[in-house]
Amino acid sequence: MPVPPPGTPGPLSDPTYRRLFGAQVISLAGTGLTTIALSLLAYHLSGRHAGAVIGIALALKMIAYVLVAPVVTSYAQRLPRRRLLVGLDLARAAVVAMLPAVTAVWQVYVLIFVINAASAAFTPAFQAVIPIILPDEDSYTRALSLSRLAYEAENLASPALAAMLLSVLSYNALFAGDAMSFLISAALVTSCALPGRVDVASQARTWRRVTHGTRTFLRVAELRALLALNLAVAAASALIIVNTVIYVRRDFGHGEAAVAWALGAAGAGSMIAAIVIPSLLRRWREREVMLAGGTFLPAGLVAAALLSRYETLLIVWFILGIGLAVVQTPAGRLVQRAAGPDDGPDLFAAQFSLSHACWLLTYPIAGVAGATLGLDAAAGLLAGVALAAVAAAAWLWRSAATAASPEHAV
Repeated sequence: MPVPPPGTPGPLSDPTYRRLFGAQVISLAGTGLTTIALSLLAYHLSGRHAGAVIGIALALKMIAYVLVAPVVTSYAQRLPRRRLLVGLDLARAAVVAMLPAVTAVWQVYVLIFVINAASAAFTPAFQAVIPIILPDEDSYTRALSLSRLAYEAENLASPALAAMLLSVLSYNALFAGDAMSFLISAALVTSCALPGRVDVASQARTWRRVTHGTRTFLRVAELRALLALNLAVAAASALIIVNTVIYVRRDFGHGEAAVAWALGAAGAGSMIAAIVIPSLLRRWREREVMLAGGTFLPAGLVAAALLSRYETLLIVWFILGIGLAVVQTPAGRLVQRAAGPDDGPDLFAAQFSLSHACWLLTYPIAGVAGATLGLDAAAGLLAGVALAAVAAAAWLWRSAATAASPEHAV
């Protein structure tokens, strides 16, 4: 891919993308505040059982992502895209505004499922609009990097922002702030001129389209390779998300601030990688970049199985963060390239759903194996999963390249 000449305008020079990116950043910040406020609400309602409440809430989140995204995306394509995105933002704002009024744990579960069902529809629809707005591949690649940077910045900034707000406000005020963020996001989306609905004629068999994205992923070799890499990503991120606090607090005896620094190390690695990925993709194909990043994941997990010091953990988490971003950031280009004129929302919904299904597999490994066999064994098991997944991705891509070569053409 040729390097664009100096002075080529970036994606933020496009006013529509600029507003959509602003909407994404604002809603991400609000979502981060909700996660923290939800933890406090769970403690308020259930005391020492708060961990179980949060765990069930996160499981419901993943179930909503896996099951709801393809169904809602397929049926929602009958609506104009702007109306769809604004409606989902308003729905999320309404649900979050209701959270301070709950008085029972079951109400938390219902509202969490509803808000994540809305997010499961919003995210693929949002992702499918971006390549239409930015048809130039280089601009789209830089937009993917910006989205990754926004995601990692939210992970780093939300705890600090929440700490500052909680010093002067109650946790219920965080829910109010989150609801406001979704309203601002809806206003920004409303100000954009977005493509209309998908051709209604293509919706004649709507239920068949529910599985269309997944069937395409299982049929196209490049997308099967992406699915395998999604599993490697889930293996590495599960260890970080589930067990960082155990490594830091129990094994190394550090405080809560050290947990934040450890998570920040992974986020910093991802942010640095996201910045350089557009230049890497001008020199090498997605396959080469993503497989190179994928090798960081089993290597980092093997190193995690040998951890003996907190300082080493920071280095390993930083390396894993690099690998996670290098694999995840270019994924949108593969999905968009495989999509037909009306297939974008279906394929992005399938990517969203299937990638979260991988977490449903790796979260229990990280948690149960870590608790019963020890963190070293859990890291070793996840390293085996990641290594097998990266090897499968390499084989699938090699098979696809061989089948497509002229000497193998029928």
